[in-house]
Amino acid sequence: MTNPLLQSHDLPPFSAIRPEHIEPAIRQVLDENRAKLQSLLASGAKTWDSLVVPLEEMQHRLSRTWSPVGHMNGVVNSDELRAAYNACLPLLTAWHTDLAQNIDLYAAYEHILKNESGRLTAAQRKLLENALRDFRLAGVALPEEKKQQFKTLMEKLTTLQSKFDENVLDATNAWSRHVTNEAELNGLPAPVVQRARAAAEAAGKEGWLFSLDAPNYTAVLMHAEDENLRREFYHGWVTRGSDQGLSPERWDNSALMGEILATRRELANLVGFDNYVEYSLATKMASSTKEVREFLEQLATKSKPVAQREFADLVKFAGRALSAWDVGFYAERQKQQKFSLSEEALRPYFPLPRVLQGMFAVAERLYGVNIVERATGSGPHPNPPPLRGGGDQKPSPPPLAGEGREGVVDVYHPDARFYDILNRDGSRRGSFFVDLYARPKKRGGAWMDECVGRKHLGAGSTTLPVAYLVCNFTPPVGKQPSLLTHSEVVTMFHEFGHGLHHMLTRVDYPSIAGINGVAWDAVELPSQFMENFAWRPEVLPLISSHVDTGEPLPQEELQRLLGSRTYQAGMASVRQLEFALFDLRIHSEIAGEGIERVLQILGEVRDSVAVIKPPAFNRFAHGFQHIFSGGYAAGYYSYKWAEVLAADAFSAFEEQGIFNEQVSRRFLSAILEQGGSRDAMEAFVDFRGRKPQIEPLLKQLGLAA
Repeated sequence: MTNPLLQSHDLPPFSAIRPEHIEPAIRQVLDENRAKLQSLLASGAKTWDSLVVPLEEMQHRLSRTWSPVGHMNGVVNSDELRAAYNACLPLLTAWHTDLAQNIDLYAAYEHILKNESGRLTAAQRKLLENALRDFRLAGVALPEEKKQQFKTLMEKLTTLQSKFDENVLDATNAWSRHVTNEAELNGLPAPVVQRARAAAEAAGKEGWLFSLDAPNYTAVLMHAEDENLRREFYHGWVTRGSDQGLSPERWDNSALMGEILATRRELANLVGFDNYVEYSLATKMASSTKEVREFLEQLATKSKPVAQREFADLVKFAGRALSAWDVGFYAERQKQQKFSLSEEALRPYFPLPRVLQGMFAVAERLYGVNIVERATGSGPHPNPPPLRGGGDQKPSPPPLAGEGREGVVDVYHPDARFYDILNRDGSRRGSFFVDLYARPKKRGGAWMDECVGRKHLGAGSTTLPVAYLVCNFTPPVGKQPSLLTHSEVVTMFHEFGHGLHHMLTRVDYPSIAGINGVAWDAVELPSQFMENFAWRPEVLPLISSHVDTGEPLPQEELQRLLGSRTYQAGMASVRQLEFALFDLRIHSEIAGEGIERVLQILGEVRDSVAVIKPPAFNRFAHGFQHIFSGGYAAGYYSYKWAEVLAADAFSAFEEQGIFNEQVSRRFLSAILEQGGSRDAMEAFVDFRGRKPQIEPLLKQLGLAA
């Protein structure tokens, strides 16, 4: 059997990858890596070129082999793919742990840093310093039995986190609401209703069939006049993967959550940390639990009084007590009254092709690049016409090697599109897939991930970065393109900001290129920075074009939209602070008490910062993938931390003009191109000329007074 995962490709051969290819490919690459590492250490290799460069090559190859597998597991999930994915998780964890606990490799890296420091670049020294830190965090100096214990715990944690994710996905996919009484649909946007009608027809049912994906959930909570329908959707969403949700005997995450927290604490204790927060902060900008908690509580002091006034104002507007499933509905109506503005009424002005075209134009103007779409397909015929649409069509660059017929990029689903980022001379800088529509078997939310990392380790050893940009927007209905709310536009800009961080890097070493090696509480800086452009009057005409008339957002609508930016900013802020403080406390306080203590802490946090009292059945934490299965464990505060950095960074653009060439080039060179090759604070100071200040964020949110 020819295994496509083991063949040389510039881009993943998605249509050729089968579940049966996955485990054999990963086992072979890992076996080859182990043999190569053993050979390197046996040879006495102790120089940058003889040891570090080959290791970077090995890790890069493994990452490229695994990347399409992890991505497909998230966006085109199936039982067979899931089984193959899960079979590989312990293998990968064992490899990474063995590598990080290798005392001979640790000694060799120490030797290289000590003896070659004078001739190494700052980026090379940073790579070595990061590696030595990670060796210590993996227990490289532990006795052998403790090392094995650490390894066993890491493998257990990986399995637990994957199961948590699966339970949320399965519970989400299992939930549906069949509507036969048209009166229940009053208030819902036409595209949402049309989509539900199509889903019912596909299932051979009368009426309308709603799934529990983000576009449907948001639309119902904001617009459904039927309170019972809102409550049903709310219950379905906040009980996913819990004892209060569907099939708790199959998908209840309660026990998993306790095990995950206990395992993380045990890992931290093994390598000398009191708790998982202190362990996590060893790789972040923030220096201590105390510093993070004081930062969050400072923001809470500013935000909660504002949030309380906002909520009281909303209750007064509604003229009744509000349940959690009522807040979005009445907030949307209050916003309409205050600003003569409706998210749904604005949808026709934000057709997805126009948003992408305008967003790309912003990046092109800021960073001196061109973005062009390439044809995609996974069978004998390419996909339908490009998403981009409108505007001047730019010539495509020559095809990538292994790309397939006539430069057509192989994709895993017809929704996926592919773009190249080109330098001004036409040379390729990076590329990215976009996959923007909600569908069954696709994980909810929005994210950017690495498809291929940048690497330049000598002649014949160069790869350019490729990213995945994933969202869950409402799919097109009929001949009409997907129409976005402005909130969804902001989400698109956010993920593209991550993508630019990955793709515009100039760092040659994979482990510190793009987002790799970046302190996790700084990794949201480029994404949250990019969100600001979606609110600028200079940019909104670029990203808006009425789907029927082609007219940009009218000036009066634009002013209303800009005026609404700080609407309920206090309530939004305390919600994020609730998540961050909950994450911080469970990872610093829980030592094995289980789900009862988790829920108790969540209740205490809500009592201290929240203004909306959730119902007793609310099990939000059971679906909190960011911290229980994602990369934000003991790090959710990073969103607020980086929001300070982003607001302060953007204030430099506001001072000089948002398309000021000098400022944008400085941001490119100091932040985006640097990846993890330098300290995050040093990079920020290099750009801003000083350390970050919180005032620009408070001003941006209307909390400065």
